[in-house]
Amino acid sequence: MSYIQIILITLLAAAKAYDYHTTQVFIFNSVFWGALAGLIMGDVMTGLYIGGTLQLMSLGVVAIGGSSAPDYPLATIIATTIAISTGEGIEIGLTAGIAVGMLLVQLDIIAKLINGHIGRKMQEYCNKGQFDKMNKSVWLSVILMMLNSALPTFIAVTLGSAVVSLIVDSFPAWLTIGLTVAGGLLPAVGLAMLLTYMPTAKYVSYLLIGFVFNAYLGVPVLGIAFIGVACAILFYNQKISQIHSPEMAISGGLEDE
Repeated sequence: MSYIQIILITLLAAAKAYDYHTTQVFIFNSVFWGALAGLIMGDVMTGLYIGGTLQLMSLGVVAIGGSSAPDYPLATIIATTIAISTGEGIEIGLTAGIAVGMLLVQLDIIAKLINGHIGRKMQEYCNKGQFDKMNKSVWLSVILMMLNSALPTFIAVTLGSAVVSLIVDSFPAWLTIGLTVAGGLLPAVGLAMLLTYMPTAKYVSYLLIGFVFNAYLGVPVLGIAFIGVACAILFYNQKISQIHSPEMAISGGLEDE
């Protein structure tokens, strides 16, 4: 593997992170990133095969709120690179790629905790009217997330999956427990932040219904989503009926006069 290929693969991982946190054009498209990695390594078909495999593995995996999920597109880039550069086969590449993807779950939590501090500083700059500093601070978060993907990729493609596994195993117990606790809190914090921007107080009954279905009746999230869609359709039809009702038409006519 040449130095140019190492640099290009590292930059590709950084570009993937940039797209994920800004433009979101190819955000979860493992096949796309696998094809690009394969193109850099001179074997597009292997990249497509690995990308398709990890695309299937990641179906339905979404980091809701502030939760962290394995980075399958980045795992695709690393798996493709190692599989082609070592010539040991796709299985070895997938093993290394998935290992790095799991490592990034921990690194993502650390990065999000740091981003929380950056976000508070941005809020301070905004309150003081220092909008130039606030806008520049945004790029600190973007650069941090790009490094969060680029550095593990560089280590993996230059030193191999054994080093990645060694890094994961070398984490002290207190750090692993702390990251686990933080990882469990982040989704709750993210959903709480989301609810603050929604008319939760007005439609709190729907929120309670969903909670009861999940917590006490054991209905899976997909089932609750279907129930939510059904409620939304009923609510929409009810509002449409009210708009076109004779009483509403008379009321609207009186208002026009």
